[in-house]
Amino acid sequence: MDLRDEVVRDAAAGDPHAFRLLYDAVAPRVLAYLRARGVDDPEGLTSEVFLAVFPRLPRLEGGAAGLRTLVFSVAHARAVDDVRRRQRHPVSYPYEPDHDDRVVASAEHHAVESLEAGRALALMDRLGEDQRAAVMLRIIGDLTLEETAGVMGKTVPAVKQLQRRGLEHLRRLMTAEGAR
Repeated sequence: MDLRDEVVRDAAAGDPHAFRLLYDAVAPRVLAYLRARGVDDPEGLTSEVFLAVFPRLPRLEGGAAGLRTLVFSVAHARAVDDVRRRQRHPVSYPYEPDHDDRVVASAEHHAVESLEAGRALALMDRLGEDQRAAVMLRIIGDLTLEETAGVMGKTVPAVKQLQRRGLEHLRRLMTAEGAR
């Protein structure tokens, strides 16, 4: 996520080219974060995040670091809202094989590619909410400790502790899973 303060400043001043550069630099990390959080429509929610951030740009302080904190604060809040919405109104769709026209790679190819990532994400579901958020924001979101603390509304030492404990818990879970 290589984003210069000048690009953020120009985007805040209304330069559409600078906003595009800003979006191209940050959106893939936001999308990955939202996918890892399991939101229903990560692409749509990524767009919503930037629609919410755009009007706030003129008041933004802190350059690129401030922008990342703002963007992931909004993304985190939207992900939490999505989880709450799904808990209130769970949606279930019946599978209809006759209407499934998706084309995918072979099962073997898919399994080999996604086994470890899927295993890690499944194990992350067994972490506490704060530990999971800290680990995802730090690793998937590529945020600094300070930025993560800002997004989560916690202190830097608290985020360090959450990340450390979350990674230790994941390591124990992966070791236990490997032993089976």
